[in-house]
Amino acid sequence: MQKANILLVEDEKNFGIVMRDYLQMNGFSVNWCEDGLMGLSQFHKNNFDLCIIDVMMPKMDGFTLVEEIRKTNPHVPVLFLTARSMREDMLKGYKLGADDYIIKPFDTELLLLKLSVILKRSSSTEIIEEKELSFSEFTYAHQMRLLSHSSGTQNKLSPKESDLLNLLLQNRNKVVSKSTLLQKIWKTDDYFAGRSMDVYIVKLRKYLEADKGIIIENIHGSGYCLKC
Repeated sequence: MQKANILLVEDEKNFGIVMRDYLQMNGFSVNWCEDGLMGLSQFHKNNFDLCIIDVMMPKMDGFTLVEEIRKTNPHVPVLFLTARSMREDMLKGYKLGADDYIIKPFDTELLLLKLSVILKRSSSTEIIEEKELSFSEFTYAHQMRLLSHSSGTQNKLSPKESDLLNLLLQNRNKVVSKSTLLQKIWKTDDYFAGRSMDVYIVKLRKYLEADKGIIIENIHGSGYCLKC
């Protein structure tokens, strides 16, 4: 099996070396960079399956780096790594589309589990349905993560966007609880995952706005309902 290729951007030299060696010992291919600019350069030169990015770095901080990465690849999984536990920082990370946020010091076994879940979720191994779903003016292919409109417009969804839309479509015109969505897609229903899901709901609404007959309604205190 091919090794997952990870971009590690961490400015603390000793910590970076330990992280790189630990990940390599556990079967990953790792490209370690010591600052944000170097990380961005390597990202443009290589194909990565996942990025682990420290927040506080010289030359370019982690948030700015991810903003730049998202301009060329909006779907690559990102895990923020930081010593800071400020609520505002976590929210900002999730709004940038981070898949997770781990705070130093952390349990290395927990890190491996998080990486395993993120990589599994971003691959096609969890895709069960292959057929296309048609609803109103759209056609949606879950396996390809492709949302097509009758006008010819197509959007390639991220893994989370795709799984979220798929669950809502499977339960169209029914309320799906936030807890159910979070547990199935984020594997947790904590506060920060909830805020991350809210961001993805906004993205889905933007994709679907071409058809005014489709809405994703927030049922206060219950969950979301895709009406079409």
